[in-house]
Amino acid sequence: MTDTLADAPQTLDEIPRTMTQDGPARRLYLVDGSGYIFRAYHALPPLTRKSDGLPVGAVAGFCNMLWKLLVDMKAAPDAPTHLAVVFDHSEKTFRTQLYPQYKAHRPPPPEDLIPQFPLVREATRAFGLPSLELAGYEADDLIAAYACAVRDTGGEVVIVSSDKDLMQLVGNGVSMFDPMKSVRIGPEQVAEKFGVTPDKVVDVQALCGDSVDNVPGAPGIGIKTASALINEYGDLDTLLARAGEIKQDKRRQTLIDFADQIRLSRELVRLDCNTPLPEPVEQLAVDEPDPASLAQFLEVMEFRTLARRVAEARGGATPTPKPASAPAAPDMAPVDTGAYACVQDLETLQAWVDKARAAGVVAFDTETDALSSSSANLVGASLAIAPGEACYIPLGHEEEQTGGLALEAPATLKQIPLDQAIAALKGLLEDPTVLKVAQNAKYDMGVLARYGIQVSPIEDTMLISYVLEAGLHNHGMDELSKLWLDHEPIAFKTVTGTGKAQKSFKHVALEPATAYAAEDADVTLRLWRLLRPRLSREGLLTVYETLERPMPAVLCEMENAGIKIDPEQLRRLSNDFSLRMAEQEAEAQKLVGRPFNLGSPKQIGDVLFGEMGLPGGKKTATGAWGTDASVLEDLAAQGHALPKLLLDWRQLSKLKGTYTDALVPAINPATGRVHTSYALASTTTGRLSSNDPNLQNIPVRTEEGRKIRRAFIAEPGHVLVSADYSQIELRLLAHIGDIPQLKKAFQDGLDIHAMTASEMFGVPIEGMPSDVRRRAKAINFGIVYGISAFGLANQLAIPREEAGAYIATYFERFPGIKSYMDQMRALVREQAFVTTIFGRKVNIPAIRGKSPAERSFGERAAINAPIQGAAADIIRRAMIRMPGALKAEGLKARMLLQVHDELVFEAPEAEAEAVCAVARRVMERAADPAVAISVPLVVEARAAKSWDEAH
Repeated sequence: MTDTLADAPQTLDEIPRTMTQDGPARRLYLVDGSGYIFRAYHALPPLTRKSDGLPVGAVAGFCNMLWKLLVDMKAAPDAPTHLAVVFDHSEKTFRTQLYPQYKAHRPPPPEDLIPQFPLVREATRAFGLPSLELAGYEADDLIAAYACAVRDTGGEVVIVSSDKDLMQLVGNGVSMFDPMKSVRIGPEQVAEKFGVTPDKVVDVQALCGDSVDNVPGAPGIGIKTASALINEYGDLDTLLARAGEIKQDKRRQTLIDFADQIRLSRELVRLDCNTPLPEPVEQLAVDEPDPASLAQFLEVMEFRTLARRVAEARGGATPTPKPASAPAAPDMAPVDTGAYACVQDLETLQAWVDKARAAGVVAFDTETDALSSSSANLVGASLAIAPGEACYIPLGHEEEQTGGLALEAPATLKQIPLDQAIAALKGLLEDPTVLKVAQNAKYDMGVLARYGIQVSPIEDTMLISYVLEAGLHNHGMDELSKLWLDHEPIAFKTVTGTGKAQKSFKHVALEPATAYAAEDADVTLRLWRLLRPRLSREGLLTVYETLERPMPAVLCEMENAGIKIDPEQLRRLSNDFSLRMAEQEAEAQKLVGRPFNLGSPKQIGDVLFGEMGLPGGKKTATGAWGTDASVLEDLAAQGHALPKLLLDWRQLSKLKGTYTDALVPAINPATGRVHTSYALASTTTGRLSSNDPNLQNIPVRTEEGRKIRRAFIAEPGHVLVSADYSQIELRLLAHIGDIPQLKKAFQDGLDIHAMTASEMFGVPIEGMPSDVRRRAKAINFGIVYGISAFGLANQLAIPREEAGAYIATYFERFPGIKSYMDQMRALVREQAFVTTIFGRKVNIPAIRGKSPAERSFGERAAINAPIQGAAADIIRRAMIRMPGALKAEGLKARMLLQVHDELVFEAPEAEAEAVCAVARRVMERAADPAVAISVPLVVEARAAKSWDEAH
């Protein structure tokens, strides 16, 4: 077969591990992988692999395009520091929920392209690049979210695509690059295509619609008319509000009659910058492809021409790929998914249970019909008792329904009655003499707990990997399997399908279900055998045993418990926010003397700087006035009424959209409670993260945020107890950095911020002005995390020179802090990791980066990690001990939430005082006996009917 492209590169000195030149701290290239696939598919004639006839034309084109991009980036003056390839996950997204007809007219992909989709993902990884996708979102939304995240932190983004839908993102810090034409796309090019600046592209698209994606728009209005209308009226909302003024009868009536359809179209074409990021930006640093892995992939695909070019570009012979049949570990044969058993009767299941008991160790996994363990139904379970010896037990498979009619049931759809299977599995999974091994055990334990099975004892391969190599890579099973076993597991989409054809796992036929599910258990057991011995060898066994291994059981109980929410209170709050926003709109329009859209940055800029002539206006690259929060805050601080009003309106709008409107649908109808999910291995420092919904970011320092927390309530006859560490990170800084003044202040129970102000400014603590204390507080919390004079100046609204003088004075008065920071910088430069006082290892690969900005980021992370990591370790130790402590006191209280340095409990009213006392005692002594903290840990605990009142 032929695998060439005319413009494929011929030479390359080397692709360095981190490609970066002078520029912003982050320059992120985002490759539109889905667009690449279809371009590649049409760029070459149909190609097949000689050995088996597999269609590979799109994969070949994709690889050549990707290689060309890597070569071109090497020579570019704006080479990336970070790079990722982004793909569509499925056709079912939030847009199809808004409008079921969205993309309904798109034909299915060509038959010979479908099997190439997973190969393209594999190719991406073979080239050493992150492959990103997220269920429920399109690739464009992921690109938007990453672009916004990097742009908003001062970085630069280049979107490698020519897709017009992405042009709305172009602007300050964000550009596009069409790799086929080698053309950079900036605001001018967007204006040439759409007739408007990038910030108005969404408005034009909403009017025009999109026949390809089946976005309805306004009938009869094309780009030329749409751009003329938007340029005349400023934005879509103004146009629709003033549609009656349009002279052309047909155009006027169209805009009036189809206003709601146009607004819907805007929601369909607008990209979601708030899309969750599947990987932190830090994980996207440019890496050199592993020569052997890349060579092996190209050899398997039979892309020998490209393999030769890659080898020549590297200045040597092609690396010898690993034999496909080579075992991943000396004592483990290759994974064979065809060798697994499907258990369909109780007698066979009991035989497996007996073998597992005899082995003393069994890996297990569950298959369900949902992602949340608090609501998922059990579809099946898998067991592995030795590498290659695994089985799947189907329990909840069903005949798939189509058009209301049952499909013909496969003859093999025979299952053990659920109650009998649960009884057999319960005996094994609760047997204290049998070790149970799982990957992300918390999920499986949460599911099984709802069926009356309390799994114990457990080992978790995800957490073992996390302890060993936090910060170096992710810890999902597929990634670990490829990394350590050289085996790519069956993808979930391979057995369930994608797009409209995707089905629940309960509808998967038993043969592919067995291969997929039993492989999970088999791979998990292999990983455990490979990784577990390293804990002892690398001195990390205590970290795993005391900080990680007990956590799944603790979090499982918390997640299944959930927390009660008053939906009516949230609805009333949403209505209140709406009314207040309307009042603010009216007041703002009164100040201006005419109507304008408070949600339109363009109109706000024109009002503030064009009409009112307020000082400090700066235009962005798109030609619009900048109106972000910092601009409005500066103007409000100068005493201008309108900017303050706009800030208040924006805050209410965000709270309404993010919390009061969104939390009600998150209530589980079966429990009347919200069940968040905690991620154990998602941060480098050991902090937990909360998802679906995120309950860790609900505001607490504003009145509106506190009102939201008031909707979190206790069951009748119960109270919520909030127990919160006081200034734990400053206390740990005093201990870890051995800062005498800070240690004495905490030991004496002084106001730490007042003490700092007194030390720095020579002001007596007694009668200290509040603004002086506020400045000291900002420095205390910011200095150790690398806050700059510029950042402190913005935070305190003071000149940069004054802020710089504050920082210098701070280091003079507290030389121990400067010594600690210098020590951490030197340590991380030497070994590329730091540790917490409890032994947790935090890898910081950025310190080996090629750019000064990347290395500077690594130094700041090294200063922060021992402090934040120790705080995370302490609250973990407290959470692990808490259930036993409550039980020992005969208390019925249960732990519901962990929010950074705070724990939230629900307890019978009569237990309130006792629970507060236990929480304070356990949390304040959580470091004992592992570490003797030289300053007291102080916990404030209160009980009340709502979360806000208790906090």
